[in-house]
Amino acid sequence: MAPMKKKGERGAAANYITRNRAIKKLQISLADFRRLCILKGIYPREPKNKKKVNKGSTAPRTFYYVKDIKYLAHEPILEKFREYKSFAKKLKKALGKKEFDSAKSLEENKPEYTLDHLVKERYPTFIDALRDLDDALSMVFLFSTLPANDKIKYKTVENCKRLAAEFQHYVVISRSLKKTFLSIKGIYYQAEIRGQDITWIVPYQFSQQVPTDVDLRVMMTFLEFYQTLLGFVNYKLYTDMNLIYPPKIDIKKDEGNAGLTAYVVETTEGTDILKNIKETPETEKQEENVGKEKMKEYQERIKTLSENMNIDNEEGNDDDDDEQNEDNEEKEIAFENQDKSAENEMSETDKLIKETQLRAEFQKLFENCVFYLAREVPKYSLEFVIKAFGGKVGWDSSVSVGSTIKENDPSITHYICDRPKQDHIFLHGVYVQPQWVYDCINAKKLLNTSNYYPGETLPPHLSPFVKLSETDYNPEEEIDEDEVMEDSEEISGTTNTTTTEEEEEEENEEDDDDESDEEEEEEKEKKEDEEDEKKKLAMIMMSKKDKRLYNQIQHSRNKKAAEVNKLKKKKLALKKK
Repeated sequence: MAPMKKKGERGAAANYITRNRAIKKLQISLADFRRLCILKGIYPREPKNKKKVNKGSTAPRTFYYVKDIKYLAHEPILEKFREYKSFAKKLKKALGKKEFDSAKSLEENKPEYTLDHLVKERYPTFIDALRDLDDALSMVFLFSTLPANDKIKYKTVENCKRLAAEFQHYVVISRSLKKTFLSIKGIYYQAEIRGQDITWIVPYQFSQQVPTDVDLRVMMTFLEFYQTLLGFVNYKLYTDMNLIYPPKIDIKKDEGNAGLTAYVVETTEGTDILKNIKETPETEKQEENVGKEKMKEYQERIKTLSENMNIDNEEGNDDDDDEQNEDNEEKEIAFENQDKSAENEMSETDKLIKETQLRAEFQKLFENCVFYLAREVPKYSLEFVIKAFGGKVGWDSSVSVGSTIKENDPSITHYICDRPKQDHIFLHGVYVQPQWVYDCINAKKLLNTSNYYPGETLPPHLSPFVKLSETDYNPEEEIDEDEVMEDSEEISGTTNTTTTEEEEEEENEEDDDDESDEEEEEEKEKKEDEEDEKKKLAMIMMSKKDKRLYNQIQHSRNKKAAEVNKLKKKKLALKKK
């Protein structure tokens, strides 16, 4: 007799395990299990059929893969958690008995662990680490602005500030910043590093209050891993550019809230790279030379192709006439294909050269500009953004120490202020609002400053991360009143018809040139009518289900078009006022 099949031992049920069973198997608490899963990157799984996996029960439960739990069982950190648990018991017992000497010795031999091996496990290559850097940066920048309390230690806040400043310095030196956006949540930045777009958000530096309804234990576990990851990434980025890591910190400037200027970034040769920031970095020079090198390669290829053609033609003259014709035909086809490939390669190189030139110009956007920041503007953001594009920055001494440019310096080109009226005005510089800097970066050029004078109503600050389609409303687009009226008529389904009297008057006034235009319009109308007929025929051939779906799509499109048209009408009305 065949053995009986027991429920839950094969199939999908054997691949999943509940959280309670996993905790019992690993012999750890729920808090430690959560912490271990976050550090190892293991998350709950949703089975396709919960009833089969849950042995016929429909009760809500959290499931994990069995192989993941087996993988956790061999983790070295798990043993450290157990050691720490026994250490906490011994310490509590020693303090209860008032054995302070033994408690002190226990505290000195406290079990510690590192997460270096976890970073190497989760990110086998450096590109994998860069792809997952968005959340790490956002978390580190968030905790760098939070106040220290009983749950958030002072050391973690200071470490987050240091890591954030180190990464910002790399972005400044490599000129890799691409986009910025001022939102309600904070300031969004995007940088391109090793071909990977990294986007992160930095909160505004107001007095922060730690919310009580947030589980900080979970966030602190994520932060613990992200700090290790960002340390690895910063080390790799700095060493690849021949920079000393970690950079030195000027204690006096750091105490005076100098921000980025408190860090001294040096090369392996011992020169301060921030003083020579105007010189093009190595990465820029390499990118500029890429196009030239490829152009030389392609030119050499074309020369060799022409030489081969001449050699083959000379050899072909010695053979028979029949063989000659066949060989020539084959060679002609081959040479045509080679010429086409060479032309394609040349067009690709031209594109590459143009892209590198545009990028090099964009990276030097503020190179000829000197900025002075007023007290009321966000210095922490503007200093980073301006330096990332080669500009020089100075600020008021009451804000922080470390400024090398004074307010009355004649080299200043732009004064950035956010007050409608100024106490005194220097004529050698232009006064603009902070939004001008961010809009210039997103537009990839220096914009006209007339719209950004102090007290002026600013133009809309649009997000560069949103890609607008043809049907979407674009606030920067110029609106024509006639087009808006036509769109509204098309949406409502009404068409303007002229009276017969007006038509007769127009016919008498029209010239021969207008007759040709009429013929073209008639041809267009005929084509449109034919297309409409084809659509109607296709509608007749549709099933009821397809017709409903088509009508729903058309309804949503018309609804969106009506909303866009409404916004355009509002803009026109505001312009008229």
